[in-house]
Amino acid sequence: MQTKPFRIGTRGSPLALAQAHETRDRLIAAHGLPPEMFELVVMTTMGDRITDRSLAEIGGKGLFTQELELRLMTEDLDFAVHSAKDMATKLPEGLYLSAFLPREDIRDAVIGRTAPRLQDLPQGATVGSASLRRQALIRRLRPDINVIVFRGAVDTRLRKLNEGQADATLLAVAGLKRLGKVEVLTDILDPDAFPPAPAQGAIAIESRVGDRRTEALLAPLNDIPTFDAVSCERGFLATLDGSCRTPIAGYATCNGDHLRFFGMILTPDGRLEHSITVEGHRRDAEALGIAAGQTVRDKAGATFFDSWS
Repeated sequence: MQTKPFRIGTRGSPLALAQAHETRDRLIAAHGLPPEMFELVVMTTMGDRITDRSLAEIGGKGLFTQELELRLMTEDLDFAVHSAKDMATKLPEGLYLSAFLPREDIRDAVIGRTAPRLQDLPQGATVGSASLRRQALIRRLRPDINVIVFRGAVDTRLRKLNEGQADATLLAVAGLKRLGKVEVLTDILDPDAFPPAPAQGAIAIESRVGDRRTEALLAPLNDIPTFDAVSCERGFLATLDGSCRTPIAGYATCNGDHLRFFGMILTPDGRLEHSITVEGHRRDAEALGIAAGQTVRDKAGATFFDSWS
């Protein structure tokens, strides 16, 4: 019988806290446990502390998870809640993604200061984004646009925009919904023309392999369609070296037992791209993503990746 609270690791940004609270509330509802049986342990990661450079410059996605994962491995936490798109494709030994909450909107939103849509921005406008994927897709759509690095929490990026540092910025629709800030968006981008990051909109829960108590606690929360779709997307990402140094997009959708995946790789300047669509059975989700990644890699050729180093 569990007598001490389950310890939930989370970053301290408003969005991370919203995701941790959603996870806690779903656990309370699933198990009929009182709120005091769950303790949020808030941590600051290196990715939170260093906000003046792109993730590509300072080490990639793991900078948002390392501190939490260390506490998981020493059993100071029972599990950690993450934005799934922040997760490296290779996790520390002994840890795994044990559950995914039902996925939110996968799309990107434009928050325009001088025009509502990217197409409407003036010639040579400035757009702020820290994501290499978004930067490449913006340049693909509007080569004239000047893209600058915008990092920090959602409120920080909105403040920079309001201060006039850029004409527009891009954020995930899912994050704006979870923060109750959808009123700031001025356009929502079509995922076929502006595909999202793999795992965008999904909340992932990370725990220790073999921890049966935590596994049983989390099992009712795992949304299988989200699990399958993200498994496919992460398979694609892993095959293409999905760090924060590579502009990679992709999303999978489930319909019954069927899964459809669309993926794209781009050069950072947005001038060259290769895309792929594959379909198959959901039970083969990860394998479909891996195969799609290998096909794209072979089609692009070795020189395509030279600009990523």
